[in-house]
Amino acid sequence: MSAPGIGSRAPDFSLPRDGGGRISLSDYHGKPVVLFFYPKDDTTGCTTESLDFTALADEFAAAGAAIVGMSPDSAACHDRFIKKHKLTVALASDEEKTVLQAYGVWKEKRMYGRTFMGVERTTFLIRKDGTIATIWQKVRVPGHAATVLEAVRNLAA
Repeated sequence: MSAPGIGSRAPDFSLPRDGGGRISLSDYHGKPVVLFFYPKDDTTGCTTESLDFTALADEFAAAGAAIVGMSPDSAACHDRFIKKHKLTVALASDEEKTVLQAYGVWKEKRMYGRTFMGVERTTFLIRKDGTIATIWQKVRVPGHAATVLEAVRNLAA
C-alpha cells in the first residue's frame, strides 16, 4: 500500500482513543485536521511535540482546526501520558498499526547500528473536504507546531 500524497483523500480510521471510546477522522468532517504521528508516549521528542501542540491548541481551535496525535501505544498508555503532562490534544491508539501503514509512516528505521520497524514522525494537514493539503515528513520537533499552525491559518485564508 502506498502512502497518500498531497491532494489525495486522507484514509479514514476508527481507533480507540484516550479517555475511552473511539476516534475517527470522519468525526471532524467539515473542519481541517492536523494528524500527527509520533513513535512513543513519554519519550523526549514525543513529549515535546505533544506539549507544543497543546500549548497552541486554543490557536488551532480559533483557526477552526482539530488536532489528533497517533502512535502504536495503547489507549491506557495515552491516558497516563495525558495525565502526566496535562495534554489537551486527542490521542488515537493504533496498536495493530493498520492506520500507520495506510499513511505510510510505519517504516524501517536504523539506530545505533540496528534495524527495526517504527513510526517515522510525520504530520498531515487535512483539509475540511478530507483531502491532504500538506505533509511534513521526518519532522524535527522544535518549531514544528508553530509551522503547522501557520499552514492551518493559510489554509483558512
